[in-house]
Amino acid sequence: MSLNSDNTTTLAENKVLILYILNLIDGEFKQDDLFKIITSINNINYFYFKQVLTDLIDSNLVGTYTKEKEPVIRITSKGKNAYVLTKDVLPGIMKLKADNIFAKEFPNIEEESSIIAEFIPKSENEYTIKCKIVENNETIFEVKTFAGSRDRAKRIVDNWNQNASLIYPQILNMLLQDNTQEED
Repeated sequence: MSLNSDNTTTLAENKVLILYILNLIDGEFKQDDLFKIITSINNINYFYFKQVLTDLIDSNLVGTYTKEKEPVIRITSKGKNAYVLTKDVLPGIMKLKADNIFAKEFPNIEEESSIIAEFIPKSENEYTIKCKIVENNETIFEVKTFAGSRDRAKRIVDNWNQNASLIYPQILNMLLQDNTQEED
């Protein structure tokens, strides 16, 4: 009997923990990024995490949708209400750990998701490459180009991922330059 009630308590704590984190974020979030935070707070495996999250989605406490071809999740208003009613289930020590880890991890996760690059094969020798910067879930810069080989496409993507903070200002400066020259 006690094992079953322990499992029920753990399940409830993990559901409230997910709602707590999503309530703190109050925006869209990738499932894998949420898993990184949850597992560092309360060491659970990925399949159990997915089961708990699916329960929350099925109960309409968490919404899931696609934004810019990326699946994202967000706490619903019903989820916020459920969190307010159940937040006492979350042990204080777990909440403190969540706050500390969230403060450390969230800026890193946000930074990772703000620089995006992908390449899509059109044919054996044609690839479309998209490089973009997303801030606060808003695309602030996007460039699309083509490459004649997989190797070249991969080099562009890797270079963007490693150097977007240098490349973006250079492109912006070039776009802002006044290149009109007077003819004699």
